[in-house]
Amino acid sequence: MKFAAEHFQTPEAACTYVEKLRWVSGRACPHCGVVDHSYETGKRAKSGAARYRCGEKLCRKDFTVTTGTVMESSHIQLNKWLMGFYMMSASKKGVSAHQLHRALEVTYKSAWFMCHRIRLAMEAGGLAPLGGNGK
Repeated sequence: MKFAAEHFQTPEAACTYVEKLRWVSGRACPHCGVVDHSYETGKRAKSGAARYRCGEKLCRKDFTVTTGTVMESSHIQLNKWLMGFYMMSASKKGVSAHQLHRALEVTYKSAWFMCHRIRLAMEAGGLAPLGGNGK
């Protein structure tokens, strides 16, 4: 499968894309909720996401764009997560972990982990069935 969009190409581009989606009105600390009072530490998480530190005196905790999401505490690159989300949501019949393993060039164990986390996110998304309750 060919992923041509820019945010699928590198972890850094994916990080920028997810930051724009998640922090529309400014970067917010997921620990204390303060908006636009954080700074970049210069380090990157293994997923490729930039690390930030809250500027509040009482907080001062580190966070990334994946903190508090299903992608948190994962060493899988952020662009591979986005490709996995795309494949799982665009497929009519679903995607197996073996298919993700082959398409994203990750280990089967990582693909299995991603499948479960992505399904969890889709389940928690509150998508109601078409036609309403019981239809």
